[in-house]
Amino acid sequence: MSSPEHAPIPPTRERTRRHSWVRVLIPVALILVWLVGAGLGGPLFGKVDEVSSNDQTSYLPESADATQVQKLLGEFNDSDAIPAIAVFVADDELSESDLQAITDAVADSPDVEGVSPDVSPALTSEDGQAVQAFIPIEGDAELADAIEALGTQLRDAAPDGVTVYITGPAGFSADLVAGFAGIDGLLLGVALLAVLVILVLVYRSFLLPLVVLSTSLFALCVALLVVWWLAKFEVLLLSGQTQGILFILVIGAATDYALLFVARFREELRVVQDKGTAVLAAWKGSFEPIVASGGTVIAGLLCLLLSDLKSNSTLGPVAAIGIVFAMLAALTLLPALLLLFGRAVFWPRRPKFEPAVVAEEHGMRTTGLWARLAGLITKRPRIIWIVTTLVLLAGAAGVLQLNAVGVPQSDLVLGASEARDGQVALGEHFPGGSGSPVYVVVAEDRMQDAVDVLLADDGIDGVSVTASDSPSGSAPVTEDGITAVGPPGTPAPEPTVVDGEVLLQGTLTDAADSDAAAATVRDLRTQLDEVDAVVGGVTATAIDTNDASIHDRNLIIPVVLVVIMLILMMLLRSILAPVLLILTTVLSFGTAMGVSALVFNGVFDFPGADPAVPLYGFVFLVALGIDYNIFLMTRVREESLEHGTREGVLRGLSITGGVITSAGLVLAATFAALSVIPILFLAQLAFIVAFGVLLDTFVVRSLLVPALAYDLGRVIWWPSKLWRSGRD
Repeated sequence: MSSPEHAPIPPTRERTRRHSWVRVLIPVALILVWLVGAGLGGPLFGKVDEVSSNDQTSYLPESADATQVQKLLGEFNDSDAIPAIAVFVADDELSESDLQAITDAVADSPDVEGVSPDVSPALTSEDGQAVQAFIPIEGDAELADAIEALGTQLRDAAPDGVTVYITGPAGFSADLVAGFAGIDGLLLGVALLAVLVILVLVYRSFLLPLVVLSTSLFALCVALLVVWWLAKFEVLLLSGQTQGILFILVIGAATDYALLFVARFREELRVVQDKGTAVLAAWKGSFEPIVASGGTVIAGLLCLLLSDLKSNSTLGPVAAIGIVFAMLAALTLLPALLLLFGRAVFWPRRPKFEPAVVAEEHGMRTTGLWARLAGLITKRPRIIWIVTTLVLLAGAAGVLQLNAVGVPQSDLVLGASEARDGQVALGEHFPGGSGSPVYVVVAEDRMQDAVDVLLADDGIDGVSVTASDSPSGSAPVTEDGITAVGPPGTPAPEPTVVDGEVLLQGTLTDAADSDAAAATVRDLRTQLDEVDAVVGGVTATAIDTNDASIHDRNLIIPVVLVVIMLILMMLLRSILAPVLLILTTVLSFGTAMGVSALVFNGVFDFPGADPAVPLYGFVFLVALGIDYNIFLMTRVREESLEHGTREGVLRGLSITGGVITSAGLVLAATFAALSVIPILFLAQLAFIVAFGVLLDTFVVRSLLVPALAYDLGRVIWWPSKLWRSGRD
């Protein structure tokens, strides 16, 4: 007979002990998996520029004329260098010694690391007060560093009283690189700090905000790991703009999903003692709205794959990958962390185990802002939703003031810009389009016909042809043919011919990014079409980009609406409710765009907006804005099944009001962080989405949707079973 101390452990105790170990091992294993992923992805934050590109031409459709010309340029010039223009300007006419010093400085510029040796001779303006020189930057050079070093050397060598600017395509590209430089550090830091402050204020807890932020940051690290390698293998095209949106979207979405889960967890802790049971119940209650919300955003983003413009079509899968990991982190990493910490995560405001109090409240808050708002909706539902709709319509009227037809390249970067100042100085002393020519590829036997068309246009100041045997690499072309370059008696050079075609360069009279230059290029394309010529260059690239963006906007917006509506119909098992939710979200978007247009024009004095701004604003506001309606209406439907539709609306609003408002504040704050990057597109998107999310959170989801649903009663669930058998 065995002694008591060696008696076998009862099976129930064995199962309990085994269950306890499982409850510890599973969350620890999940946390370790995420730690490994974050450890691999974290170091890539400073290396995104290795796999990204900000070259506009690389985002155009393959069929675009500017794309075709860009591919041919390397064959004619045998170089992938980016042209920079050095502009030397003096208040008075430059002396011979000044000109010689400038010439020597330009000749020595290839000594700068990253500068190509193929430097063109310096050209003096007709008024003698300015000199310009074309200095190519090697395609594989660190552009921003090369431009900065070149500017420093030329300024040191320039005569006293001469101001030096570096402009042209390389100068503007360097501005963009510098503008995006803060994405890895400044943007992420501002976004995380904003979220942390909001979470601390909302929860008045020290540990919970860190747990939620860790969930968001780990999701971003793993998403970046996947996106980085896909970009490395050229499966995806990544830009600074896409990178910034990915960071903000993942942080905002992951935090929103985490807040929804935490709210459910807190509810369950009030009615159950065991933290494992509370986590499981919270997971079951959060799974459907989180997956539905994330699926809606992913579906909306993947509609961007229909885009002709690669900057749009590649954003879709990149951002969708981010949302996938945001959902996964909220449904795996966060529950694991909460299971380990339990009630302690809310310290010092730990939720009490008080099932009797919860039963007395019937699961619905009877005090506080949201309870009072629910009471107000009970008394005046129709007046509330009608007045709210009229106010939103008034705000949407401002959309008529939105100027979203494109902006000059010189206005893409906010704040000071040496390239912009240099372009202004260049236009005062030389033809405005110097350094950013119109490129025309035409058959050799039609070259003179194309030259005649170019010279007949007032928007073209001069024409040259690529000629490898010319000292400068090109030769002027007139109505009489190619002009000799060199001493008198020198024969005219032969144009470079590639596959029976030649490359012409037309110097624009106006700045390459001006409306006048765009009109010139459009006219030339119409006329040169008769000689089967293809037109490219900086101006043509901007035109093709804007045209493709407008096409994408008109195609994708209706598709996104249909896709999201179908998802809502499946989620809510209704037709009328999804239609009404989509209409309210579209109205909210229209108001956000209308108010934004008035602010852009009257407060910030922006020069306009890219055609993609309304598209991006629509995709994010509709896809993300519908999230809060999903959070609200899934809870309303859950409550309506037990208590009837009208009481279900009040209960849903009361229960979800706090968490949805917190989520809206977090998402608005994260998108507002985009404004720290001095890029016009991102600054405008930051305002539109941040304002739109706040509008949707505090007006549409808090007043319009609940009041409308309460007024309609169970008919809102038409034609589902809940409509037929439910009660108002």
